[in-house]
Amino acid sequence: MDTPIYDFLRSYADSGTLRAHMPGHKGKSPAEAPELLYKYDITEIKGADSLFESDSIIARSEANASKLYGTAATVFSAGGSTLCIQAMLALMKQENRRIIAVRNVHRAFLNAAALLGLNVQWLLPEYSGGILSGRILLPDVEETLAASEAPSCLYVTSPDYTGRLADIAALAALCKRYGARLLVDNAHGAHLAFFAENMHPIALGADLCCDSAHKMLPALTGAALLHTSRKEYAPGLKQAMSLFGSTSPSYLIMASLDLCNAYLADRIKEDIAAALPRLNELRSSLSDRLVFAESEPFHITVKAAESGFCGTELAELLRSRGVECEYADEELLVLLMSPFSAAEDFGRLRAALESAVSGASRYKKPANTFRPKLPKMACAIREAAFAPAEEIPVEEAEGRICASVKVPCPPAVPIAVSGEVIDRDCIGIFRAYGIKTVLAVKK
Repeated sequence: MDTPIYDFLRSYADSGTLRAHMPGHKGKSPAEAPELLYKYDITEIKGADSLFESDSIIARSEANASKLYGTAATVFSAGGSTLCIQAMLALMKQENRRIIAVRNVHRAFLNAAALLGLNVQWLLPEYSGGILSGRILLPDVEETLAASEAPSCLYVTSPDYTGRLADIAALAALCKRYGARLLVDNAHGAHLAFFAENMHPIALGADLCCDSAHKMLPALTGAALLHTSRKEYAPGLKQAMSLFGSTSPSYLIMASLDLCNAYLADRIKEDIAAALPRLNELRSSLSDRLVFAESEPFHITVKAAESGFCGTELAELLRSRGVECEYADEELLVLLMSPFSAAEDFGRLRAALESAVSGASRYKKPANTFRPKLPKMACAIREAAFAPAEEIPVEEAEGRICASVKVPCPPAVPIAVSGEVIDRDCIGIFRAYGIKTVLAVKK
């Protein structure tokens, strides 16, 4: 597969052209950073195309991505899935659609809702011990869609932070039945289109979907893809993204997406086929000591507390053995591999996990105080997010209105949403996730 963006950057870097244009480094490294990064970092010069008005090398590369994923259109984002989420919701606002969202969204969704002035109807999943993951109940979805008098859209996160997959095909069928649109935050699933059985949301019926290429594919941080299965949305994708995206998107990030296309075309299916037995062997070898959560294969999510261990202790033990995890709390340990992981890395991870488990102390899971319910909404998301706010200790937050959402990333899943009244249940969950302060609307 051709790589037009990368080829242009390489040709330009080797041309010896005097760069009387941005960026200010002029293609040279100011210190000991790899000079290659600076050589290939350019602006929208002649021949380089323009991300939000692409009709040349970027458009060609995006067309390659669209072909690989089987979409009506795919466009690049150099602003991560955050920019894609903003664009998807902007398109829904243009159609005056009611926003229905499963609660375990990323905070990027909430920020976009605040910027766009959206009201959100929340659906609680059937949680699995915490706020990160849960099963989406189809009867609840159907009841909500059936009750909506206005055109709607359903927004889901799949895979969620633990790698759990929603039944996208069933959700898509429900949305189609009720004239709703299905939007999927597939940030953790850019690789799902390349299994023997295509599990990508677009293939399963989603109308709009975003992938963070950097999470599961060999692309630079900030590289993402916005897909649609509907031809009528294709012309508006760029305009919606341009409302929020920088007018100076990184060519390094776009080049990494371009090179990623070649990897997807030439190698990923072979790499997935080779990795799956290694992942199965890792889980099997530890199944008598660890309980693994239901997930897509490359998310290795350990139910640490259920296994009799503390997730944060396991993470520290892994760290001392040269392995850094994606996320850990007392109950969970999340490890991410990718199709691009070296063959020997699977063996290293398995050995480190076995050693960590052998060295870990036993842990008694505390009584589960997690009670999933929606806090009372006192005002609109936008009103609270832009109201004067103060940072206060969690213990003093009962009865206060949540302002901007302040949760760490990872996992960036909200506990109280802007405009909601923080109650004792919220405070208990804040404590459980180690969050000591919140932003509250000033009295």
